[in-house]
This record gives sequence, C-alpha cells and structure tokens, in this order.
Amino acid sequence: MIHKKTYNAIEVKTKHGTVIVEGPVPSEEIASLQFHEDLTAFRVPDQQHKAITEIAKLPEGRLIIVRDQTTIVGYATFLHPDPLERWSKGNMENLIELGAIEVIPKYRGSGVGKSLLKVSMMDDVMNDYIVITTEYYWHWDLKGTGLNVWEYRKVMEKMMNAGGLEYFATDDPEISSHPANCLMARIGSRVDTDSIQQFDQLRFMNRFMY
Repeated sequence: MIHKKTYNAIEVKTKHGTVIVEGPVPSEEIASLQFHEDLTAFRVPDQQHKAITEIAKLPEGRLIIVRDQTTIVGYATFLHPDPLERWSKGNMENLIELGAIEVIPKYRGSGVGKSLLKVSMMDDVMNDYIVITTEYYWHWDLKGTGLNVWEYRKVMEKMMNAGGLEYFATDDPEISSHPANCLMARIGSRVDTDSIQQFDQLRFMNRFMY
C-alpha cells in the first residue's frame, strides 16, 4: 500500500488570536518549529517533540499540527498501532491509529481539537484506511479541566465525532478495565469487506476462548 499524504490547512480564530491547523507536516518542518512547553500530556516537551518528528518520518506516519506563528501548540499523530497492541496483530497496512492528540490549555474550548480531526480527514486517502483511537481515562487531564471522567469522555467523543470516528465495542482487556475507556474508529468509504471482517476479529479476540 502506498501511503500518500496530501497537505491541507485551515485557519481557526480563537479569543487568543488565529492559529493554523495543517498537515500532514513533514518531519523536517516539525523539527524546525518550536514546541510549546505546555505540551506535557505524554512526555516532557523536548522528548515529545523528538518523538513526533520521528513519527512524521514513517511511511504511514501523519502529523497534523496547530501552529501559532512558529510554535506548535497542538498536534495529532497517526501511525500503525504499537507492535505490542492487539491492533497490530493483523498486520493490516490500511489500519492506522490516532496515537496522540494534545492541545495546550490556552487553546482548549476554542474548537481547535475538532479542527485537528477535521483537517486530518480532509485528505481523500483517509477513505482507504480504518482509523482507530483507544481512549483511556488515565491519559485525560481531569485535574487541569476540572471535569469528571464522564464529562471528559463526552468531550473526547464529540471531538472524535468531528473526524467521523464512532464508538465500537471490543473485548480488549485494557479498554474493558474501566467503563469510561473506549475504542472509536472511522472506516473509510473505500475499505474492503475483508479488511472490515479482519478488524472485527481484532475487536473480539477473546470470544473464541469460551
């Protein structure tokens, strides 16, 4: 499978000024931009900046960013699932994961997160993919937002819906370990029936044990 990447961009007006939501952005450009110090959800900023630069180098890797002048203030990553996760067991070339999405507190509540998802799906090639995301409550900024797990889950679902991702059931133990965790996915319009069946088998790997 050839992983084509077509650049798209939109301007988003917020109360703190206008930002650019754009991508996929190549790794050289990611490396040349500043990375905001408040992007700390997954790693310390320097390490995360390096990590997303490496993701952008992958054949299937896609980086969509929110840019304030020359500073990255938000991003979303798309890549094949981690080899340790069940989602990689089918070796599906056309299955990619929204691995991380983060926006600095200053721009939250401005529609920037939804815009990240919208721009991500503006590339027609996304209709060739099954895009998944696994939402775990322990990654959520409950303290910073003051939301409880259910309120935060609603926010996350609305944001993912903006990119066409919907709730899908699964027996994955980590997702099933807490009712707020969930699997969401978007099955592209050109995804073949065999791939959809393979995805269904990955979602319910434990049912054959009974």
